[in-house]
Amino acid sequence: MFHKEGHKIIVITFIIVIASYLAADFINIAWLKYLVFATLAVFLYLILQFFRNPKRNTVNNNNHVLSPVDGKVVVIEEVFEKEYFKEKRLQVSVFMSPLNVHVTRYPINGKVLFSKYHPGKYLVAWHPKASEENERTTVVVENETYGKVLYRQIAGALAKRIVNYAKVDDTAVQGSDSGFIKFGSRVDLYLPLDTKIKVKLNEKVKGGESVIAEL
Repeated sequence: MFHKEGHKIIVITFIIVIASYLAADFINIAWLKYLVFATLAVFLYLILQFFRNPKRNTVNNNNHVLSPVDGKVVVIEEVFEKEYFKEKRLQVSVFMSPLNVHVTRYPINGKVLFSKYHPGKYLVAWHPKASEENERTTVVVENETYGKVLYRQIAGALAKRIVNYAKVDDTAVQGSDSGFIKFGSRVDLYLPLDTKIKVKLNEKVKGGESVIAEL
């Protein structure tokens, strides 16, 4: 299954690959022809990999915060969140490589209280200033059990479009699609200070399945 954000790009890629394959068939140098064929196959494979949207077995639990994306945990620290809370929070950041699934999923059930897009730069996603200076979206979801959780989609050096489906007053369903980031990026979670973190640095996580934290 492929995400709807990739349907147009996948069709265009298929057309380009088929046209290039037919053109390459006229190359008389055998090794060069097969090199072009292999390159086209790898290119198509990478595009299909990037836009895949596998089904996730989300176990809904209002005491848990699930990872919003696939990737690797790169930050776990106490920070001052400046945009919405304006107070100290626990930040957990997950970095996505171009080979990861790039669907963003709601980390908790609840109601969307805040959703805002910020234009910005395209620093590498692990840059310390990326969360404040890069193109990004900020979404806050609240439920009665856990309280308020903020997650921030952040564009990376390759990401040129962030898609955010969350709108104020929407009902967030834990593990369901809330957006997509194209071509490399990261997502930051801002959690209450009394949260118990269930992951470690450099741990690989799955969106909609891995438990990031619990009360």
